Amino acid sequence: MKHLFVSGHRGGAGCCDAMAAKFTLMGAGEDCIVVSPTGCLEVMTTPFPETSWNVPWIHSLFENAAAVASGIEAALKAMGKKGNTRIVAIGGDGATMDIGLQAISGAFERGHDFTYVCIDNEAYMNTGVQRSSGTPFNASTTTSPAGKVSFGNQRPKKNMPAIIAAHGSPYVATTSLAYGKDMIAKVKKATEIPGPTYIHCHSPCTTGWGFDTSKTVEVARMAVKTGLWPLFEMENGEITKVRKIGTPSPVEDYLKMQSRFKHLFNKEGGAEEIAKIQAIADKNIEHYGL
Repeated sequence: MKHLFVSGHRGGAGCCDAMAAKFTLMGAGEDCIVVSPTGCLEVMTTPFPETSWNVPWIHSLFENAAAVASGIEAALKAMGKKGNTRIVAIGGDGATMDIGLQAISGAFERGHDFTYVCIDNEAYMNTGVQRSSGTPFNASTTTSPAGKVSFGNQRPKKNMPAIIAAHGSPYVATTSLAYGKDMIAKVKKATEIPGPTYIHCHSPCTTGWGFDTSKTVEVARMAVKTGLWPLFEMENGEITKVRKIGTPSPVEDYLKMQSRFKHLFNKEGGAEEIAKIQAIADKNIEHYGL
């Protein structure tokens, strides 16, 4: 099998973006065109004049990857060259859930035939670990720091898959770096379904989350095992498949692995905050039938 995402990038050990990009291309296949907005993935894979992409790749602005992907799809159709070529946009949580949301909404509303993959490392990692709408409750970031009176980010994580499903997408799925084969299969399925499809990949960042570089997959797996990151597929707005987790692990097992949550264990009132996070996991377990 030809390697479509190759060595030489500047991602560090345990880098979530490198893993997510590799799994995405393994699912999409060689006949694809990739669009990447500004972010960690773009910066680390294309230091001029080098590239780690063995497929056609274009860098868009932070906010318009979906619009660029729409234009590529429309142009190929107009020239009669679309064929089976897959158009894949790959953006971080900031470029997807915040800055690029308007362009994504427009592309999905218009029904363009492309797949959008969100690499969700839950903050603006490329510019210094600032909070995004993907940042989970009580996580400490540089713009939502834990302190004497604060437990970190006090807003709930935005439910981006539900937003995309509400646009009428024929296929929406969540993935995790701990389950590479599952992600590859879901990307393949998404790119084969006509219309705008969406993949949301939970992507632990060793730098921004504060864990050892050898633990990326372990942290990702624990998010799934606690119920904080449910793995599911939605087709035409209906949940069609979920990954069962059996007896769930307590959320403490996940939180303790990351320094962004360390204040919950050494600060008065932390136990109550952990209980709130456990309630989030319990609600997911009930809602998705995990």
